[in-house]
Amino acid sequence: MNTNSNIYTFIYASVLVVVVAALLSFTAIKLQPIQEQNIRIEKMQNILSSVGIESSVEQAEEMFNKFITKDIVINTKADKVEGQKAFDLNLKKEYKKSEETRFLPAFEATLDDGSKKIIIPLLGKGLWGPVWGYVSFNEDFNTIYGATFDHKSETPGLGADINKSWFEDQFKGKTIFDGEKLTSITIHKGGKGAAAIANNTEHGVDAISGGTITCKGVEEMIKDCLLNYEPYLNNNRSK
Repeated sequence: MNTNSNIYTFIYASVLVVVVAALLSFTAIKLQPIQEQNIRIEKMQNILSSVGIESSVEQAEEMFNKFITKDIVINTKADKVEGQKAFDLNLKKEYKKSEETRFLPAFEATLDDGSKKIIIPLLGKGLWGPVWGYVSFNEDFNTIYGATFDHKSETPGLGADINKSWFEDQFKGKTIFDGEKLTSITIHKGGKGAAAIANNTEHGVDAISGGTITCKGVEEMIKDCLLNYEPYLNNNRSK
């Protein structure tokens, strides 16, 4: 009797596991297109945010198509790459490739006043996980017009504040070249006023108090990514 009961329990549990697994698989498949669309919309919103355009989920695609007027893909020598879409490129996969085979996405935005901005995506590592963002430049390809950052798992109230406007707004108007040299942006430890104390207000911003490691990750992300685009920036920037 006990043997039959054990067999019944085993069969019941096995069937239940199979049924639950099938339901979960079915649900994941059904939800995948929705998840992919949500990722697309969030990406559009982030790109737009780097040039100061905020959009709702419902408006994002329409506004993206309105303001993002050029899709750019280049290699690390600044040669234009045909047959690739910047929006569809996976930056993480591209940075795993050798430098010679890497494709680099960029976007050109045309604002209501007719000015054009170049937008470059960023990808790096914070304290607990990946950080990413977009930085936009004026037509001199040197002066930052705007920046937006985000993270997966940084510490709330500390490193997680990289996506707060008061941190991102510091980057506006900063320059990444010092003469012919790409200096990028330095994030100075010490909180408010640290960049001024270091006499680096042109290429520097203040770090988040208590978020030093995350800020260092953002600093390295910006420089490492921009170095890939250096030939492209040099070819286009105002001398």
